[in-house]
Amino acid sequence: MVRAWYMDESADDQRLEHHRNPPKFIEISDLSKATGVEHFKINHESFETDSVLQNLRKERGYSYEDEFQTEESKPDYEAKLRTFFTEHIHTDEEIRLCLAGSGYFDVRDANDEWIRIEVTPGDLIIIPSGIYHRFTLDTKNFIRVKRYFVGEPVWTPYNRPADDMDARLEYLRKLKAGF
Repeated sequence: MVRAWYMDESADDQRLEHHRNPPKFIEISDLSKATGVEHFKINHESFETDSVLQNLRKERGYSYEDEFQTEESKPDYEAKLRTFFTEHIHTDEEIRLCLAGSGYFDVRDANDEWIRIEVTPGDLIIIPSGIYHRFTLDTKNFIRVKRYFVGEPVWTPYNRPADDMDARLEYLRKLKAGF
């Protein structure tokens, strides 16, 4: 089951949970209303035939997919982790289905506070374009995900500040109007 919570301000290891004291969890339905982030539970063992995923792919036009895996034993592990943890936006949605392992997606709320979203096998997360976010592994140091795209994949992260970009301005408009 996916969990989400507001993060503390600690500079400790990014792979730790970073709960506030006391912890402040946020329900996934409230997370969606507050940030536009969507979550779906998918049968990760038979994801190719999962009806929820098939419907999402059809409704949203996901026409390209690939698989990505990161683990501590890979030669570029440290560099990749730093890149993923740099706060950024994208001009397209970011769609990730966790197939194995676990990790955290961090997103900013309307008050610019970090919310940490834990993903485990079967969690499909859709991060809207224009939202400031980042990713990190947890202390298990391993995740395998499917990535979905509309058309050809767009890999470009725009590091903060990117407040004048159309994707960011559109996200802020949606945030103000309500998701």
